[in-house]
Amino acid sequence: RFSLQASGGGLVQAGGSLRLSCATSGFTLDDYHIGWFRQAPGKEREGVACMSPFDGTIHYADSVKGRFTISNNNTKNTVYLQMNSLKAEDTAVYYCAAEGPCAVEAGRLIVDMDYWGKGTQVTVSS
Repeated sequence: RFSLQASGGGLVQAGGSLRLSCATSGFTLDDYHIGWFRQAPGKEREGVACMSPFDGTIHYADSVKGRFTISNNNTKNTVYLQMNSLKAEDTAVYYCAAEGPCAVEAGRLIVDMDYWGKGTQVTVSS
């Protein structure tokens, strides 16, 4: 049974950093695409970053390129999102998800994963 749990959110000042963790179980990170997504109040859920274990492909939303880094530790079955130079517009609930496409369409990451964890709130004060 797929299980994902995001953690590491919090309140941070603009320009600061946070590292989110996604603890997974019930599947192997080597076998599935996995990604980070976020949803701000009143907005649609959007893709932030995703990675493919098959060819090493990593995609980032244009809004976070150069600031966010997705990585994984297969030994710990954990995926991370290092977020630097945070901005007020990064404020959202962040989710990790797996089993779906890791791809870009019309300039945006596709949001179509089958398994989702509970989110973690990130609030950036300006």
